[in-house]
Order: sequence, then C-alpha cells, then structure tokens
Amino acid sequence: MNQLTIQKKIDGVGIGLHKGVPIKISLSPLGSNAGVVFYRSDVDTYIEAKPMNVRDTTMATVVGDEKGNIVSTIEHLLSAIYAFGIDNILITLDSYEVPIMDGSSASFCMMLKDAKTQQLKEKKKVFMLKNSIEVKKGDNYVKLAPSLTPKYNFSIDFPHPSIGIQSHSLEFTKENYLEEISRARTFGFLKDIHMLRKKDLALGGSLENAIVMDQKRILNLEGLRYENEFVRHKILDAIGDLRLLGYPYIAEYSSHAGSHDLNHELTLELLNSPDKFELVELDGIKEMIFYDQR
Repeated sequence: MNQLTIQKKIDGVGIGLHKGVPIKISLSPLGSNAGVVFYRSDVDTYIEAKPMNVRDTTMATVVGDEKGNIVSTIEHLLSAIYAFGIDNILITLDSYEVPIMDGSSASFCMMLKDAKTQQLKEKKKVFMLKNSIEVKKGDNYVKLAPSLTPKYNFSIDFPHPSIGIQSHSLEFTKENYLEEISRARTFGFLKDIHMLRKKDLALGGSLENAIVMDQKRILNLEGLRYENEFVRHKILDAIGDLRLLGYPYIAEYSSHAGSHDLNHELTLELLNSPDKFELVELDGIKEMIFYDQR
C-alpha cells in the first residue's frame, strides 16, 4: 500500500473556538514523505505536525515554531486525517486556530471525502509495536500494547450526573470511525466557559459546537448524538493526538481519563524507545486493512 494524499484542494470556513472570529481553512495535496504541514498565511510560516513541535496541551493540542507562531486545537482535524489514511497534506489557515466547526471531526471528514484520496509513489510505513508502553499520572493512564489490529479502549469517570462512568471500545477502521466516533462533540461546563471568557478565551464556544453542562444537566436542547458521546470524543481526541507520531500504528490503545498531555507524553516515550517498535512498510501485513480507499 502506498502513501496517500488528497486529489484536490478544498476550502472551508468556521469559527475559532477562542477568538470567536471566522477562520478560512484550505486542505491541499502534498507529495510523498512531506507529512502533515500547517501553513499560517497571516504570518507566512509553516509548522509541521510533529511531537517536538507541541507547545501546549492544557486545553487542546497546540503546535508551534521557534518564532512563537502557533496553531491551536489541531486534534479534531488530525483525527479525521488519520481516519482517512492520509499521510501527506497541507493545511492553510489565516489564524492561529483550526476552526472548531461543530465540535467533532464530522465537518473535516466531509471535506476529506469531497477532496478524495490519491496514492503516491512511496510505500506507506507503520509502527509495529513490539512491547507495551504506558504513561501514568495517578490513576490516569494511556497505554499502547502490541496487537494485530488497531483498537481503542477508553474509560472516564466524571462526577456529573450527565456523565458518570463511561467506556467505549473501537476496532479501528475508517468505516467504524465514521459511524462510531466522528460525530462525537467536545464538551465543557458552563462555569468554566464563564471563567475562560473573562480571559478573552472560548469566545467562539457555544451550544452549536460543544456539549455544554451546568451543575446538573446538559444544556443542548437536542441532547446527545451517542449515549456515551463524552467518552467517544475522548477516543476522537486520542486518535488526533497520536497522529503526531507521523505514521499509522498497529497497536491497542487503552486509557482511563487520558488527556492531551498524557497522549503527548506517550508519543515522546514511544519515539524515544526504539526497542519497543519497528517501522515497516504496510505491504505484506495481510491481517491489517486500515482504509477503504474508494
């Protein structure tokens, strides 16, 4: 199987979560071995989506360059890019944020479906995990374990009547991702939104792009898209965060109360542990069918 990019440039626009202003976004093809690259047209700078370029993981995954330019909230878009098996793509933005869209990756999946994929000349490479690797902070952990098929297992426990204990397992394929994960929205609490807005943040956050809760209930009139939408969104985030590895990975990901920070530490730990993985070409791995390329 060869590396993939998209067939054509596609444009979109959406609101930035923090500044609340419209942001133009364009997705364009790139050649073999280029990876995922952000281009900030407003400051004329390129930023590669790599673990060493991560600048913050407090509320979202943020990458940046040595001059202090950043691109924030990249995880939902990267999650969709991973699901479509795209290895090389240029993302052009006229601001420092990827637009939040509806708070899930569904809009980005629609853009990528419209752009379609095309094969390049170079072979696709994947991480084959040989030994387990884990990062923990208290009871919270993220872990990758050897597996013949990619899987995701996630559990959360929030002291809120609308969330509580939730878990979900995903056997990863593009189709399963689109059906089970892509529409799961990010979520937040009304009290936190008020606090952030006092700092001129979350100005674009609304019931249109997040599940919002007060102390007792969900405020979105339409309710949830999935019964356990909260934990499904955590899987969506994890897939996006681990896309920063630069290659697909054949492993089983498991987490309890994982975060952007723990996911980032996991990528660094893996890349710094060459004894725990092998980078191989996807050809010949008959057990694995990552993507439907139609």
